[in-house]
Amino acid sequence: MPTLVLATHNRDKVKEIEHALRHLSGVQLLSLDALPDMPDVVEDAPTLEGNALKKAREIYRFASSRFGEVLALADDTGLEVEALNGAPGVYSARYAEAELGRKPTYAENVEKLLRDLASTTHRAARFRTVIALVGEWNGRFLETTLEGVAEGEILTKPCGTGGFGYDPVFFSHDAQKTFAELSIDEKNTVSHRGKALHTVSTFLARLQ
Repeated sequence: MPTLVLATHNRDKVKEIEHALRHLSGVQLLSLDALPDMPDVVEDAPTLEGNALKKAREIYRFASSRFGEVLALADDTGLEVEALNGAPGVYSARYAEAELGRKPTYAENVEKLLRDLASTTHRAARFRTVIALVGEWNGRFLETTLEGVAEGEILTKPCGTGGFGYDPVFFSHDAQKTFAELSIDEKNTVSHRGKALHTVSTFLARLQ
C-alpha cells in the first residue's frame, strides 16, 4: 500500500487534501502528526516552488527512515494581488507578521490586506498553489511539481463563514462566490489547491 505523507499539521488543509485524493485506491494518508519529532522546515525559499520542494525533500528523508517507501506531498500557496505587485505571494501566511512582531492569525492577515487595498478599486487577484511530490511511488522515485491557479478579486469586507485564510475576502470568478461561501466539494472544484490536487490525483493514478 503506497504511503503518502502530507507536509502539514493544518487540519483544514489535511481535510481538503484527503477529500481531493479520495479516488486514489489503496493509499495510506499520513499528516505530520505521524512524525511528532520531526523538526520544523524553515520555508525560506523566495518562490512557492522552492518552498514546496524544500518541504517535500526534507519530509521524505525523515519519513522514509521511519516508514520505508513513502511519497511526500508538500504545497506552498500564495495570494497574488495585482495592485500590490503580486504581494503577499510567498509571504501570504505571515503577511502581517512584521507589523505584529509575531505569527499572525488568519483574521489579522485579512485585516492587513484590506487596509493595504483601501485606497484602490483595482482588486484583481489570484491564488496559486504549487505541489511538490518527492519520494517513492509504486517502485519508482519521483521529484516533480504541479500547479493550480484560481482567478478572482478581493472584496472590501469578508463574506461567508467557511474555509480559512483569505477565503472570506477572495471572490472566485469561477464560482461567483467567495471561497468561504462554498462547500468543500464546491471549493475543491474551483480552488487553486483543488485544481492542483486534481492534477496530482490524475498524475498518481496513471502510475498505479
